Formats: sequence, C-alpha cells, structure tokens
Amino acid sequence: MGKIPETDTRVSDAVDGNWVDNRAPDWSRPFLRLSRADRPIGTWLLLLPCLWGALLACLHQGRFGWAEAWVLLGCGIGATLMRGAGCTWNDITDRDLDGMVARTASRPIPSGRVSVKGAFLWMIAQAFAAFAVLATFGGMAILLGVGSLALVVIYPFAKRFTWWPQVFLGVAFNWGALLAWAAVTDGLGWPPLILYLAGIAWTLFYDTIYAHQDKEDDALVGIKSTARLFGEKTRRFLIVFQFLAMGLLAVAVISAMTGTSSGLATAVALCGPLAFGWHLAWQTGKLEINDPAVCLRLFRSNRDSGLIVAMFFAAALFA
Repeated sequence: MGKIPETDTRVSDAVDGNWVDNRAPDWSRPFLRLSRADRPIGTWLLLLPCLWGALLACLHQGRFGWAEAWVLLGCGIGATLMRGAGCTWNDITDRDLDGMVARTASRPIPSGRVSVKGAFLWMIAQAFAAFAVLATFGGMAILLGVGSLALVVIYPFAKRFTWWPQVFLGVAFNWGALLAWAAVTDGLGWPPLILYLAGIAWTLFYDTIYAHQDKEDDALVGIKSTARLFGEKTRRFLIVFQFLAMGLLAVAVISAMTGTSSGLATAVALCGPLAFGWHLAWQTGKLEINDPAVCLRLFRSNRDSGLIVAMFFAAALFA
C-alpha cells in the first residue's frame, strides 16, 4: 500500500488501511473524505434499510426477477452517493463546530483542505448522480426520493435545538425502507411503515452508542445528543430501543407475508429479527460508555446486525 504524504490530513476516525488513504489519488482524497469513503459504516447503515424494504417487498409479492435485482443494485449506488452528499452537507453546516471537537477537527473543511464552495459543488454533483439512479425507479419511489431531501437538509441542525437528534437521523437514514418497498411495488402500506419505525428504533440504539465518543466535547460546545441526555442510564434505554426494533421488525415481517408466503418462508424471515435482537443485546452487554474505542467498535458492528436481517430475508425468498 502507498504511503500517505506528510502534507495529507488523515481524518482521525478513519478506518485503518482504508483505500482512500492508501490508494486514491492525492487530489481526490479530501473530497472522498467529505463523502466518508474512508469510513464506510455510514453507507452500510443507509443501505441496509433499503435492502430490508426491497427484500420484504419481494417476499410480499412472491417474486424476485431482474427488475427487483436492479432495485437492490440501484439502492446500493444511490445509498453511496446520497450518503456522500449528506455527509458533505453536514460538514458544510458543521464546519465551525467540527473545528472545536477533537475527533472532527481533522475533517477536510475545518482542516482547510477543501473550501466551502468546493464542498458545495461536490455535494451537488453527488446529488445529481443519485437522482439519475432514482429516475430509473417508479413514480412513487421518485417522489419519496425527492421528499427525502428535506430530511437531509434538516438533520445537521437538530443537535442545536433538541436532545433527540438521533430521532432526526433515524427518520432520514431509514427513509430507504419506504423508498425501496415503493420501487418494488410502486405503492406503500403498513409493512414498510412498520419496518421504517423499526429502523428508527435501531438508529436510536446505534447512534446513541456513537454519540458517547464525543459527549465531553459536545458538552463544551453545546451540542445535544441522547448520549448526553441518558448519561449513566444509557444501557436501560438501549434495551428499550433493542426490543422496539426487534419487535417492530417481526411485526413488519408478519404483516408483509401473511397470506402471501409459505409458513416456512415466514419462519425463515422471522429468524432475522430474532438474530438481530441477539446481536443488539450482545452490543449492550459489551458497552463501555466512557471508552470511545469500544463505542466506535460497537457502532461499526451494526453493519453485521443489519446484514443479519437482510440475509434471512434473502434466504426466505428461496424457502
């Protein structure tokens, strides 16, 4: 792997050995870091509700073909692009706050590697590319995709006026469950709405863990979070979010598959919420709220908890 130039500014919480720091051309690194390409967990957490929604819609309709395969692939491309655009917008709005927090001071804008104008143009380019993918879906999915822009715009400001910014993140990050269901079925209904609520509960779980990394700096600069709100009671709140997410996922599966799928397929799909709940319980047991390294490791492990659900949904298609 190539050596990172001494003049390059590596972001402090980037994944060790990531391709941006080691393989990307020097000129592209600041922009890729704006998109969090060196920290892929956020893309996974945006993509996974899309996979849940698309796969559960396939189970509901009892089919999986080329059109549904494109929805899954399109969601992967779109999640990557929109996560990049959203993170760029977040860094534009938070550029002054980021400079006062140790973990974020090395980001491209506060470190001086990218200008605000350059970041804005990069954001627009990513958003337009994502829209090109969205335009291949049906009308309902396109409307939902365009509507999600308001959520992306609002989220970075939430931590300035509410102790529950994680709710706003959950509303934005799990919108893909609705969009992907609509892309497969060209409609909505109770199953995707319940799935959406399950995702919001999951986001409250994992982003509370994430926010414990910055709680001391957040207190100094006036940033609000559920981590600061819950404090030493965090574990009991996480247990509530864990059971909400697991229970709502199970209800979404039952409501989507009753009358349209075999008992075996439904049983296989329901193993997803059960295994998912076990993984969240494992995280709760391992949590050390005053150890940032543990918090970051557990936060990143939510890629696996989300993939567990997606894999069981996919397996149920062939049951």
